[in-house]
Amino acid sequence: MAHHNSTAGASRWRQRLPVLIIACLAILGAIMLRDFLSFEALRDNRAALIAFRDSQYLLTALAFIAAYIAIVAFSLPGATAATLTGGFLFGVFPGALFNITAATIGAVAIFLAVRAGFGRAISAKIDASDGRIKQISDAIRANETSVLFSLRLVPVLPFFVMNVIPALIGVRLPVFAATTFFGIMPGGVIYTWVGAGLGEVFARDETPDLGIIFEPHIIGPLLGLAALSLLPMIVKQMRRKEGQP
Repeated sequence: MAHHNSTAGASRWRQRLPVLIIACLAILGAIMLRDFLSFEALRDNRAALIAFRDSQYLLTALAFIAAYIAIVAFSLPGATAATLTGGFLFGVFPGALFNITAATIGAVAIFLAVRAGFGRAISAKIDASDGRIKQISDAIRANETSVLFSLRLVPVLPFFVMNVIPALIGVRLPVFAATTFFGIMPGGVIYTWVGAGLGEVFARDETPDLGIIFEPHIIGPLLGLAALSLLPMIVKQMRRKEGQP
């Protein structure tokens, strides 16, 4: 019996090892890399980055995508600076494609690590409970695509939190990956666009307006799109109240 318990305990630790590694690297990154993954670092090193891109475009693109995936996967500081860098080095296109693809891959990495380490156990506990958390979990599961897509469109929750919660409540991987990729697309394009215009910002010795996504003419359409994505869920709830199938 003791051998079985020790084997089960070792198996649990192996499952949770990726999450522990991510947590440790996130803490180390927050302490050691904050000054290196910033807008100021991009501004100070822009000439060297452009020269390297011009001489080794493919290598620069691959290195950038790998670095962006690592930033998201290990929850390092600098995701916004990385998005701006993608636009600055590669333009709106393919910069936006690089940014959105890398962010999605990094998010999937966290999702899989959390699901393997904690997700199935916590999901089972939620299913066995009768509280408010189970009601919220059931509502999300019943309308996975609509809810996750709308939460990605309008980032009311931090990106890291939106990678963890779906893993804990048992969201399916294809749904998580698709809603992440397409949900972050509008915001990703906007910030990449800001990055693509950084040459003029640097020339004027200014800083970019990162609050642009909350401007009425931008946040308004995003809210409208989020509301449209939730429409099927609302209709389903109304039909259920009226007793219709």
